[in-house]
Amino acid sequence: MINHSNENTIMDDANSPELDQKKMGVITEDFLKVCDNLKEAAYQIKSRGFSEFPVFVAATDEVPLGNTLFFKDDFKTRYDYKASMLEEFLQRELIGAESEALFKENYKDSEEYCCLFVMDGKFVSFVYVPYPVD
Repeated sequence: MINHSNENTIMDDANSPELDQKKMGVITEDFLKVCDNLKEAAYQIKSRGFSEFPVFVAATDEVPLGNTLFFKDDFKTRYDYKASMLEEFLQRELIGAESEALFKENYKDSEEYCCLFVMDGKFVSFVYVPYPVD
């Protein structure tokens, strides 16, 4: 469970300078292949009233979290992509109730940034990637 404590604050490391630049490059390269679809999915999640906090799970292996949007083979990506939302993370106690306000405070505008929950080997983190400007 991710909780709000000094040793494990959920958003302190999101896109921090310490985030491995090579890993961020891989994430961004992959993201560019699916970004338009993720932006539309985020819009649909919000406009249909499911959540104000869409989160997309990008995972190298199968994980029981979210609803599948794309498999690696669909767009020749490194990750499978699944649609989720803050509420699922709270329900599954991946984010502790005591961290909900902190998550919301740090959540970036979903029209400008995609909130990814990246699971790649030992690397597991929330990462915000800006959508490309047309």
